[in-house]
Amino acid sequence: MNQLDALRQWTTVVADTGDFRQLAQFKPQDATTNPSLILKAVQKPEYRPLLDEAVRKHNGQPIDEVIDRLLVRFGTEILSIIPGRVSTEVDARLSFDPEATIARAERIVGLYRAEGVDIEKRLLIKIASTWEGIEAARQLEKKGIHCNLTLLFSFAQAVACGAAGVQLISPFVGRIYDWYKKSAGSHWNEADKAGANDPGVKSVRQIFDYYKKHGIATEVMGASFRNVGQIAALAGCDLLTISPELLGELAASDAPLSHALDAEAARRLDIPKVTLDEPAFRFALNEDAMATEKLAEGIRAFAADAVKLEKLMEAT
Repeated sequence: MNQLDALRQWTTVVADTGDFRQLAQFKPQDATTNPSLILKAVQKPEYRPLLDEAVRKHNGQPIDEVIDRLLVRFGTEILSIIPGRVSTEVDARLSFDPEATIARAERIVGLYRAEGVDIEKRLLIKIASTWEGIEAARQLEKKGIHCNLTLLFSFAQAVACGAAGVQLISPFVGRIYDWYKKSAGSHWNEADKAGANDPGVKSVRQIFDYYKKHGIATEVMGASFRNVGQIAALAGCDLLTISPELLGELAASDAPLSHALDAEAARRLDIPKVTLDEPAFRFALNEDAMATEKLAEGIRAFAADAVKLEKLMEAT
């Protein structure tokens, strides 16, 4: 049994890509996309016709609507290959505007419905884990629109998402690792910070244990991996979304893989329940320099790629 097959024993495997032609070989249950991945895909010759088609068919419509149509086109192609759900992201520039986030999410849902997609079972709307994004997700979930809260770096964000009843969260393992490694500089010891000691892995474990201890139904999906060691250290997490490159490494390895996260064991832990209102959330996030910086950086990066995608369309 290779490591990818071993991982499937305990964890739902999700592919993190806009390159849907790579999906079939790895047989993921779900798939996630983001503006950066879609931008990367449409710059390849095999995917450029999808962008050209979206521009041609919807010429004269607002550019943000044409982009949503392109995202949905990628999403429906992905859904034709996988059995589960696709995550499609709301424009990161709306991360601090709950009303606009809700409106954009509902438009994306409407476009998927027009393609005959079962919204309840097959779609997750990705939203940044700001206070405003979490509030938007709370309202969307009440409408039966399931959400994937992304750019999640802190325990406070996870607590708020759980309280809001969101379907799924995506804690970013690799970006947390990146921050701590950069912060430590020459003092960083890779061997000492590998596996279960990786700061990104530790963050996901804390969230996973807290959710299971308190019966919080929100799914935990580790994301943004830098190496297979991080993935192996989170075997047993509800889901893990993994790049095609790392899926390939897992499939090519027959090294032992053990069950790392255990929901039953988590339920026996002594973990106090945490409640955060908006001021407490904002203060807790502010106290976490890593989470504050990486959340802001992530929103800026996704927003910049959305602008690049717009310019690519305008030039078509």
